[in-house]
Amino acid sequence: MAFEGYSPETVDFLWGIRMNNNREWFLSHKKDYVKYLYEPTKALGAHIFQPFLDKEGTLLKVSRIYRDARLHHPLPYKESLWICIRQDVEWWAENPCLFFEINPEGIDYGFLFWSPTPARMKAFRHKIAEKPAEFLKIVTKAEKDTGMAVTAEEYKRPEACPDEKLERFYLWKKGICLIRHEDFSPDTFGPELGDRVRDFLEKLIPIYDYFTKV
Repeated sequence: MAFEGYSPETVDFLWGIRMNNNREWFLSHKKDYVKYLYEPTKALGAHIFQPFLDKEGTLLKVSRIYRDARLHHPLPYKESLWICIRQDVEWWAENPCLFFEINPEGIDYGFLFWSPTPARMKAFRHKIAEKPAEFLKIVTKAEKDTGMAVTAEEYKRPEACPDEKLERFYLWKKGICLIRHEDFSPDTFGPELGDRVRDFLEKLIPIYDYFTKV
């Protein structure tokens, strides 16, 4: 199934599940969920995963709308659907990923390293201190190509930095990301969205690969 874009009915369903997050409403609109949200997202996932088909150990995950009952969340359904490109790991949040998410407010896509362990960040600082030019080249190109900055939650008391060019990165603690947000518009409702998202994510492959190898 080729990705043909989302539709106004997709947005209607997303707002509907936010306002009516219960089993009765969902069951009466399940066909809308499958037709307007799940199937297009699944098709989009297949489209944006094309550049990663030959990258060993890389997985594509398309979420479902059902919440994990083990979390004991008061609401049974999620208000969004997401696509995640990542390594075959046990806990996604401790590892870098490329993603796409659609929710009632619009769409978001890009690079995310949500909750790296302190040991992982220590290894990152050690690596950039050893070979600063390698990482500086990667992050500079990603920011230039996308017109956006990589941001992160920062340490209140960072380690001493041996190189002033690296001070910005020594501050990074978690939530490392470069994410584009788009409100819903006519540009959302067509196949061009798939090419736009894939092109953006391809620009972020070098930074994704770098953190994957840390």
